[in-house]
Amino acid sequence: MEQESRLAGTVRPGGRTARVRAAVLEATQDELVEHGFHGLTMDQVAARAGVGKTTVYRRWGSRAGLVTDLMIELAEQSSPHADTGSIEDDLLANAMAVVGAVTDHRLGATFQAVIAAGTSDAQAVQALQAFYLRRIEEWAKVVDLAVKRGELPEGTDGMEVIRAISAPLYYRLLVTKEPVDQGVARSAALRTLAAARAGAFVPLPA
Repeated sequence: MEQESRLAGTVRPGGRTARVRAAVLEATQDELVEHGFHGLTMDQVAARAGVGKTTVYRRWGSRAGLVTDLMIELAEQSSPHADTGSIEDDLLANAMAVVGAVTDHRLGATFQAVIAAGTSDAQAVQALQAFYLRRIEEWAKVVDLAVKRGELPEGTDGMEVIRAISAPLYYRLLVTKEPVDQGVARSAALRTLAAARAGAFVPLPA
């Protein structure tokens, strides 16, 4: 979802280890953008990051390890959920954050590369699942707050609401290759909100 698309300048305190990790993850993202997952090599990442190959192999083990750590870092960089006091505005903010991320040249290319890798690499799938679970859980909080304010029915599943906003955007991006813009994002948010208000995301009794 939403986060800075470059890792430079985001190094946390921690000395050389933190600097090495930041350089390697930025190089990993550069390589993904330019060559995709299947063109990603440990040696090229090391060269691009300016660190020794043994360091990269020892710490990350494989290109899947690099991608997994990159997705963890991107999730950690992501902004917290909106808190406007209105579920409509919160869901619109979520939709705009998603479309901003997937249409960003660098970040969108990163996601597409990892999603493509997920068709043949189990670790890439796990990296994606961990990233999106973290972001969906974060944004589901706006739905829980809306339920408390009486804007949505009791029992509304916040995670399913957030998934429903993103789903048509990713369908256009990955399946039909149609444009994804703010108009599409707004429609996805408002349609999801209408369904949520009608109780579509309240689980049926067993």
